[in-house]
Amino acid sequence: MPFPSSPRARSGPRRRSLLAVGPAALALAGCTAGPEGSADAGDGPSAVERRARARAARDSEELLGRYDAVIAARPALAGRLGPLREDVVRHVRAFGGGRKASPSASGPGSGPSSPSASPATPAAVPGDDKEALAGLAAAERELADRRSEELLGAPGELARLLASVAAAGAAHVYLLTEGDA
Repeated sequence: MPFPSSPRARSGPRRRSLLAVGPAALALAGCTAGPEGSADAGDGPSAVERRARARAARDSEELLGRYDAVIAARPALAGRLGPLREDVVRHVRAFGGGRKASPSASGPGSGPSSPSASPATPAAVPGDDKEALAGLAAAERELADRRSEELLGAPGELARLLASVAAAGAAHVYLLTEGDA
């Protein structure tokens, strides 16, 4: 037995129309830059963004150093870690770093191109392959979690970049812990 419809007339927009129009309204609101002339070079948000980008680049450079240390200590893992390392190099560059990051010269899986490809303080590498991969996965997870938190207060483009790199880090965690690449 169906329930009788409500006798009162509905006023205002219906839920379906709000759900259909809501995302479009949010997209339009997000595309506006605010009042003209508010994006001066010396404004606080641009300085905040520069500091956040520099910190993100340093974090990626440190992660790159961990990858290089593991590849140097565990050469059998170079083929598996090479593509992930190359992603981290791209992340460094995307955040504006790159003085210390360089892709491997001999192609994926052949290890770092030079000893100066990573920061001077590499992390200690555990004794076996499984522990080395677990250490990299933990570093990737911690950094992805931190970036996910930081993107909430970041300006638009930087927030999108942080979200993208955090998602890549989460994929790296999966590949390091579950994947049989």
